[in-house]
Amino acid sequence: MKEFLIQKKNSVVTLIGVLILISVLLLVENVVGKGSMLVTVLQKTCVYALAAVSMNLLNGFTGLFSLGQAGFMAIGAYCYALLTIPTHLRDQILYKHGGGIIKFCMPFVPALLIGGIVAALFAILIGLPVLRLKSDYLAIASLGFAEILRNLIQSNDVAALTNGPDPLSSYATFSGLFIYILISGICILLMVLLINSSYGRAFKAIRDDEIAAEAMGINLFKHKMLSFTVSSFFAGIAGGLLAMFNSTVSATSYNSAMTYEILLIVVIGGIGSVSGSVMATFLFVASREWWLRFLDNEALIPGITRGSFRMV
Repeated sequence: MKEFLIQKKNSVVTLIGVLILISVLLLVENVVGKGSMLVTVLQKTCVYALAAVSMNLLNGFTGLFSLGQAGFMAIGAYCYALLTIPTHLRDQILYKHGGGIIKFCMPFVPALLIGGIVAALFAILIGLPVLRLKSDYLAIASLGFAEILRNLIQSNDVAALTNGPDPLSSYATFSGLFIYILISGICILLMVLLINSSYGRAFKAIRDDEIAAEAMGINLFKHKMLSFTVSSFFAGIAGGLLAMFNSTVSATSYNSAMTYEILLIVVIGGIGSVSGSVMATFLFVASREWWLRFLDNEALIPGITRGSFRMV
């Protein structure tokens, strides 16, 4: 009973701290303005934090190693963009394909959710055969899936749906910080609740010792599939948020390097740490997009530019 009260007290303190932090961030936005570099960094932090926590749910809490995050984010991004392009602009944007297959427009929240659901469905298709196997076959399969998907999106065979190699634009976007904090915060909170539930305890048991977990009556395949599906769902939503942030969607952006960046954030923040992933995301995004901008100047260190030293 005493431990329960202590845990409840810690949860309340954490919630109050988070609410205070959000209030401070929104106040900062009003002070520095929406177009400032700080607000831009915070917006991107929200996107990448959601992607990092979704990967941590799978890698850190369940012990499954996946490298398909960019692929699931691409699905979410394209679903969001295609579903929120205004109907009167479709002929202009997808002019090579008669306005594309989709002829309607929907609000941004359902579009985000559909992007997550489609990503989750693809995860189920991958997980059905792969998650029954041992070792790191999931990493190989998910990485291959992400690369195949990226090339398929740019293919002329599905260009009437995806616009092929040409980018998508003119869909619903938001310049304020509140939407990013709200959506990312709700999604991360849902994952935290899952981690602290009986399912989360089963995930951790599988991570620590699969044989012991199975001996305790935990269905390994069921819980692995659940973790993989939920992780992919939230990765899809993160992809939709990234599309919202970038204002354009191109398949070339969702490459393996994006997955490795998210994996780097998870490692820096600590495997199995939600708060660590969020803080590491801010450090990573702020360093790359803001604090280390001076390294773009090749005259500073001859031969070393953003593509190499800044990422190191």
